[in-house]
Amino acid sequence: MQPDTATLTTPATHAAEADNRGFILFITVVATLGGFLFGYDSGVINGTVDGLQQAFNSESAGTGFNVASMLLGCAVGAFFAGRLADILGRRTLLQIAAVCFVISAWGSGIAVSSLEFVLYRILGGLAVGAASVMAPAYISEVAPARYRGMLTTVQQIAIIFGLFMAFISNYLLAKFAGASTSVLWLDYSAWRWMFWMELLPAILFLLMLLFIPESPRFLVLKGNTVLAAQVLRKLYGDAAAARKQVDIEQSLSSNHQPRLSDLIDKPSGKLRRIVWVGIGLATFQQLVGINVVFYYGAVLWQAVGFSESDALLINVISGALSIAACVITLLVIDKIGRKPLLKWGSVGMSLTLALMVLAFANAEQDASGRLLLGDWGVVALISANAYVFFFNMSWGPVMWVMLGEMFPNQIRGSGLAVSGLAQWGSNFLITMTFPLLLSSIGLAGAYGLYTLGAVLSVWFVARMVHETKGKELEDMPG
Repeated sequence: MQPDTATLTTPATHAAEADNRGFILFITVVATLGGFLFGYDSGVINGTVDGLQQAFNSESAGTGFNVASMLLGCAVGAFFAGRLADILGRRTLLQIAAVCFVISAWGSGIAVSSLEFVLYRILGGLAVGAASVMAPAYISEVAPARYRGMLTTVQQIAIIFGLFMAFISNYLLAKFAGASTSVLWLDYSAWRWMFWMELLPAILFLLMLLFIPESPRFLVLKGNTVLAAQVLRKLYGDAAAARKQVDIEQSLSSNHQPRLSDLIDKPSGKLRRIVWVGIGLATFQQLVGINVVFYYGAVLWQAVGFSESDALLINVISGALSIAACVITLLVIDKIGRKPLLKWGSVGMSLTLALMVLAFANAEQDASGRLLLGDWGVVALISANAYVFFFNMSWGPVMWVMLGEMFPNQIRGSGLAVSGLAQWGSNFLITMTFPLLLSSIGLAGAYGLYTLGAVLSVWFVARMVHETKGKELEDMPG
């Protein structure tokens, strides 16, 4: 165990950090472009569901798979990114992800069959999965502990901003064309242009990655101590860099390179407790059903009587609220900590989801099967947006912050691999089953299951999660 952080932090250290804060902020912004693309690629599908159904003649199960297919790639990408990052490097993995984003954005828009579309979406999923675990891990490995939570939260703001921009792009393109299925430019339907808009940030991300350094912890891991020292000096200043390099070296095993078997506690032969916590955080973030709102928001609001244009506009409003919630978290996460945000976020989501269930359960149906909310419409709309707000000031950013920082250096890559697989596997399950739940047990039944997930997450946080605020990465217990 290394000395407590407080004993090593001096006014001189703070001055050195201030001198290098601009550089740290720059590389944080570049890394979070991956988060922006994560959000954009996840949200763009929201406005294309009608186009996919029409173009590929798909029913509920087929549409669910077209929407959820990206998540298969996400699960694989997250799992292998954690391990490959220990071999190739954090920045290299982000560069590979950027290339995949470019190819997927183009291919998804040009696809002429469901199979072709799914293949391009899976490729995009590989990129999203890799970026989802590597961007927060990279930021955690370059940011000073005392504002690491704030900088890593920028990743979630980037994700939500990406979703927000996808919603705005979808709304404007559909409105300009008349509908998402109508022809827009060059004889291509608007829904195809929704995917192609992603090419701009994807290419920018690829270019900007050329200007950030490799993680100093990876460089130490690979024995490149000279380059690691150079990067650490640029991050923390000369005096702090030398001490930090010693701490990193001591936190890594001298016996072998990181591997998946490090996740097993040798005395007991069982999976380490910290790994179970990571899996739990990753899974509960999805069991509350948030991505049903992100992926199927337009479908949901059309199902309760809103027009396509109004439904897409509601998505934009939800995106704006999400950004506001993340900004609040950015300002307070390093002051009040991670665990309180998770706990109260879970309580808030439980209450607002329950109100949504109540509204949907009291709705009537018209002859076409659409729900008529009547006076409950206002309750459903306010509760849904409050639910999104609670999620994005708690589980949205905080889970990624904790996954990026909670694992000791020796098992960070492997821990992220397993947690990322759990996160995207759960995401796939929730996304794939929503159209089926909608047609079988209705909105009230589906959201009742998500309410149960939120209630259980309160117990999980109280019982299993420990605070990581202010701890150096080298001091994280295994």
